[in-house]
Amino acid sequence: MRFMSSNLMRTLTFASPCVKSAPAFVFVALITCAFAHAQQTQTHMPPAFRNPDLPVEQRVDDLISRLTVEEKISQLMMASAAIPRLEIPAYDWWNEALHGVGRNGTATVYPQAIALAATWNPGLHFRVADSISTEARAKNNDLLANSKNNGATKRYQGLTIWSPNINIFRDPRWGRGQETYGEDPLLTAELAVAFVRGLQGGDPHYLKTVATVKHFAVHSGPEPLRHRFNAVVSERDLRETYLPAFEAGIREGGALSIMSAYNAVNGIPAPANAALLTGILRGEWLFDGAVVGDVDNVSDLWRPNGHGFAADAAEAGALAIKAGNELCSGRTYEALGDALKRGLVTEADLDRALRRLLKLRFMLGQFDPPERVPYRAIPISENDSPAHDRLALEAARQSLVLLKNDGTLPLDPAKLKTVAILGPAGFEESALLGNYAGTPSRKVTLADGIRAKFEARGIRVLAEPAVPLVKGFRVTGDPIPPGVLFTDATRATPGLRAEIFAHEKQDAKKPVLAGRLVAARTHGQVDLQWDETQPAGDIPVANASLRWTGVMVPPSTGEYTLGVVAEGAVRLYIDDKRVIDSWRRDPERPLSATVALDAGRACDIRLEYAQLTGKGRVQLGWIAPGNNDALERAMAAARQAGHIILTLGLTPDLEGESMTVTAEGFSGGDRLTLALPETQRVLLEKVCALGKPTVLVLTGGSAISFDQGKPNAVLLAWYYGQRGADAVAEALIGETNPAGRLPVTFYQDDSQLPPFDDYAMAGRTYRYFSDRPLYAFGHGLSYTTFDYDKIKLSPETAAPGDTITASVTIKNSGPRDGDEVIQVYATAVNPPVPMPLRQLAGFKRVSLKAGETRTVEIPVPAARLRRWSIEERSYVVDPGAWQFTAGPASDRPALSASVTVK
Repeated sequence: MRFMSSNLMRTLTFASPCVKSAPAFVFVALITCAFAHAQQTQTHMPPAFRNPDLPVEQRVDDLISRLTVEEKISQLMMASAAIPRLEIPAYDWWNEALHGVGRNGTATVYPQAIALAATWNPGLHFRVADSISTEARAKNNDLLANSKNNGATKRYQGLTIWSPNINIFRDPRWGRGQETYGEDPLLTAELAVAFVRGLQGGDPHYLKTVATVKHFAVHSGPEPLRHRFNAVVSERDLRETYLPAFEAGIREGGALSIMSAYNAVNGIPAPANAALLTGILRGEWLFDGAVVGDVDNVSDLWRPNGHGFAADAAEAGALAIKAGNELCSGRTYEALGDALKRGLVTEADLDRALRRLLKLRFMLGQFDPPERVPYRAIPISENDSPAHDRLALEAARQSLVLLKNDGTLPLDPAKLKTVAILGPAGFEESALLGNYAGTPSRKVTLADGIRAKFEARGIRVLAEPAVPLVKGFRVTGDPIPPGVLFTDATRATPGLRAEIFAHEKQDAKKPVLAGRLVAARTHGQVDLQWDETQPAGDIPVANASLRWTGVMVPPSTGEYTLGVVAEGAVRLYIDDKRVIDSWRRDPERPLSATVALDAGRACDIRLEYAQLTGKGRVQLGWIAPGNNDALERAMAAARQAGHIILTLGLTPDLEGESMTVTAEGFSGGDRLTLALPETQRVLLEKVCALGKPTVLVLTGGSAISFDQGKPNAVLLAWYYGQRGADAVAEALIGETNPAGRLPVTFYQDDSQLPPFDDYAMAGRTYRYFSDRPLYAFGHGLSYTTFDYDKIKLSPETAAPGDTITASVTIKNSGPRDGDEVIQVYATAVNPPVPMPLRQLAGFKRVSLKAGETRTVEIPVPAARLRRWSIEERSYVVDPGAWQFTAGPASDRPALSASVTVK
């Protein structure tokens, strides 16, 4: 009304001076015109939610007031629908950036999260996260600039990042532990804070991206049971181990999104757990962001084989919304309309959830002019940039952990004549990726990276995989090697031409191949697996079909066994002759055919596949004539060589999230044993028995047990990222000095572990494990030596709110420059209740020149010594004496001093 009146006054003023002498009907006409003009002006005024000068809260409320109930519900789901009448495009909330922008084409691929944790360097971790958010923005900006669908954002294109994973890696058998920062609450918390800040940026008005800490809470396997598993945990373990990193990520890092887990916690499923999502998260930590559910986890509340916690979708949606789970990453919230009618939820409940979600989109600048949002200026050239490639190399260098060295490393290039690179891990591309990865513009395996470095120095290199990763892996045979498959008869382009088709629906009884062509690619190998949670590039997550065509040029004459593993319909043709025909809906199974091929003669090959279930799976391999003598060939190479580099370990093909793996020792993505697979143990024993200098390079995302007495040196490369092969090669010949530290305990064998599904911390991790490990938490060697001289604590008597400064003097007493990670641990001397054997209280990674001495100050807030009091239902710091130790690992306390807490 005030707006109308001001326009009316302007209109009447414009009509003056004649208005006083005009007849009454003229005056009335003027008023009528004035009101019409005012209404027209108001109609063309942008709504308040489009005004970037208004407070975000006011804009959010304005937008919500304009939505129908149906529109509100549509915005509470992962794939938020477009609202054309308000010019709001569709938005998908799901994007991944665990160690680089994932699942959205080419991006910089950094070492896997567990490897980044091995750097023990929060500053570097921040830089990595900042570069990742730059690439996410660059991709999103490019999408919006070239959008043909009104700015709609599909899955993996948005700015709401579902990373980092800060669950405590309590048991090394969990296949997703590679995604975490290890087993310690403090190290995980420090890295979480750095990563969150790097993702969200430092602008006072806008978020660069949204960081989502996950999975809340108490989540770490078993993977096959995650949709119905109940994690039983004590109050002290919950508060002292499982929650601190989440609290730090939110209260210190400022994370504005958190993901609820699949599992139940003490009987209540995570997305309906009000004690966690409302009581602790909002009541205690004052969280002001949004809770997003893990993919379709709300459906686990009511669907068969889930938690059995709700009768139907409407009840499940109501329980989750009222508990504080704002976003349903599935479709269960479609039943909220029914829940409203039944009185299970109110529109105010929907508004509360929607308010928290929309606030994030406003803070990302999605409703503002591009020129108002500084991050909208990031160009696509910032994606996969040379600077980020250099950062990936730096991160890989800092992540390498030298587990053992008898002086064999570093190798002297001047003394190397013939080197054998043996073992399967060095030849697997997946080992450089880890899970939740993007696509690097250049993939370099360990074998290729080491070979290139050594051959450039005139060193002869022999390379043989020797054995499969594990018995039962690739039962169809070995991957078809380079130089065999080409896209056509010209043999100009290696690999097979892949055509990818989409279908609205497939008839399981009569599947068809051709559909809507969505992409054409060249695949060097055919080894794919995908579903809604693990997509594969351009391939539709459901109802996909693919056709690979090209020629195959066998290296020798003889009978070849061609093998295919597939779930769904599959056919294989050689020279247009169908040699494998299983064109029907079947579970995953191996299929094979034997064909006679002539050396050097190109034969046509065509592989066709149709996905008929929720999972796509297709793999092509072969057993070439004489391939069963691979171990003998590797041993022959070992006998020729003066030095041997063994590349052993695991790959993400064996361990990861909710996988279908039938290989010996693996189940659903988890591991059934810590032991190095038998095939690799045999190779290790045979090679080391030759008595030649042997370096073991391990890949994997977790602890592995093996006979560490066999090799002369052991270098842990993890899942090493796009530059990790270069980093390993450099370290082997001493161009760099490894200084990574273990963020997890390496146990000697399975007998040292409690049952996998037991979530009690007793006997787990360095904090509660009293036996002798294979390699301790914090362990890592160097090519130089460091002497710890003295430690001083100030003040020596502290209050719970004080910060204790540990001043540690160390000297690089060796011949090389190097990094040392100074680790400070605290132990309660006479605690009133059982406490950890030791706990990390502070750390710092420092670089010291050869011969340099430095005093390093490490702050330790006394609050880090807290425990959860069952009686007081709060954290307390017990008065009394505490012993502080400083050293290079949790099991090597070089210095000690005491402090008294008042």
